Amino acid sequence: MKIALLEDEMMLRSSIEEYLTSLNHQVKSFSNSMQAKKVLLKEPFDLFIFDINLPKINGFEILEILQNEGIYTPIIYISALVEIEEITKAYELGAADYIKKPFHLKELALRINRVAGLIEDKKRRHILLSENYSFSKEKESLFYNDIVQELTKKQYKIIQVLSLNIDSIVTFDKLRSYVWDDEPVDNATIRAEISRLRKTLKEDFIKSIKGVGYKVERYVKG
Repeated sequence: MKIALLEDEMMLRSSIEEYLTSLNHQVKSFSNSMQAKKVLLKEPFDLFIFDINLPKINGFEILEILQNEGIYTPIIYISALVEIEEITKAYELGAADYIKKPFHLKELALRINRVAGLIEDKKRRHILLSENYSFSKEKESLFYNDIVQELTKKQYKIIQVLSLNIDSIVTFDKLRSYVWDDEPVDNATIRAEISRLRKTLKEDFIKSIKGVGYKVERYVKG
């Protein structure tokens, strides 16, 4: 897993990073929230491990900042705080787990394995469309990594019908029926709408089937 570790205590941060790296995790560690924020807003991770009691921006506040940007990466909090109010807030923000300091590193590994299982389960509920795009039937949303993508109503319906018919050709007639509610739009109008959609995507996973319609093939990670 690609893990972002935010911990201001140097010895603990180094120990966690060394241990998790020995378990073949890819770890990028940060000593302060300002440093972490700059990277986490740009670079995707599979898991966050954050301390809570941090200077300037605490572990709760940085998570809220990331969530406001549409980043909902699973998080494990590690903290010496034992007040039920703090623990409650962590879970209200969507924490996958909470470990009280001090803790054994093997316990952290066990918690990470549990979260990894939840992530894999989530992936099974997502239809992979490309390296970074997926469609969630449960949330009815298009994701780029863990970020929900903003689409127009027509763009969303195009993505939805293509995703729900993965590996099959979606004809112009089917698009006309599903996206335009059987309005008498011509094929050129449909092509133009899909062209606009493609321009908003960071990866082009929609294949044109000449004279017939469009198709999205299920992406299989190598």
